[in-house]
Amino acid sequence: MQNLLTASKANMKQLSRTFGMSRSGLYSARQRSLAPKAPLCAHALSLQAIFAASGTTYGSRRLRAALKRQGIAIGRYKVRALMRRHGLRARWKRKFTHTTDSKHQLPVAENVLNRQFHPEQANRAWVGDITYVRTASGWLYLAVVLDLFSRKVVGWAMAPHMQASLVCDALRMAIGARQPEPGLLMHTDRGSQYASQAHTELLGAYGLEQSMSRKGNCWDNAVCERFFLSLKMERVWQGQYANHAEAQRDIADYIVNFYNAQRLHSTLGYVSPNEFEQLGTTIFPQTH
Repeated sequence: MQNLLTASKANMKQLSRTFGMSRSGLYSARQRSLAPKAPLCAHALSLQAIFAASGTTYGSRRLRAALKRQGIAIGRYKVRALMRRHGLRARWKRKFTHTTDSKHQLPVAENVLNRQFHPEQANRAWVGDITYVRTASGWLYLAVVLDLFSRKVVGWAMAPHMQASLVCDALRMAIGARQPEPGLLMHTDRGSQYASQAHTELLGAYGLEQSMSRKGNCWDNAVCERFFLSLKMERVWQGQYANHAEAQRDIADYIVNFYNAQRLHSTLGYVSPNEFEQLGTTIFPQTH
């Protein structure tokens, strides 16, 4: 078959008869072959770099927001197309089960928070919870404290057990780092660790008000649950920890260097918790 690029009108007529194609179809094919190839999108490298820096976890929304922060205006559908073209696929989420045990006879606090997840200042409402991490040396348990204002992890502790000392250590870290005024609301689920005398007395010593989720209602502590899902999807489930020490180092790195410092949070308008707090000091001035 003669090359379409050099075929004459007579040859095109003959080719159309031979292959049962219309001449208009052959002309269209020739025009497409003569059209200049679309250049590689100038934003593709930036997109790939951001995706890699996120640990291959950012979807199209966060990638678009990250590009915007670099001065690159691009639509979400274009981002999706570039992701498909370059094989960028965010990791899937997996389910995990709850860890704390609410079947106990210890005193339970009222749900004072009542899903008011957006305080106007930092150090007004914190939430806490426990999750588990699998290692080759056995389970490691992680307790965290988050500030609802910025979603920042302000305290954490890890241990091979789920005793009350674990949540107390996380709370002590948060108190030491943030120095909250009396009256701060500390919300958790009804787990025995949070209802324990040690935890309750620690709250009382610093004048913090206790709040607990309603029985069997995971949505009352949804912010912590969402953090744990992000942690596991974006870091823990991507590999296998050989021992507790390795897991502790990696999780601390995720919290300090990625989640608090870099990760774009949709609830915060796609800025990191650290940046949101810096902006928030001018938007919502602190009173202490």
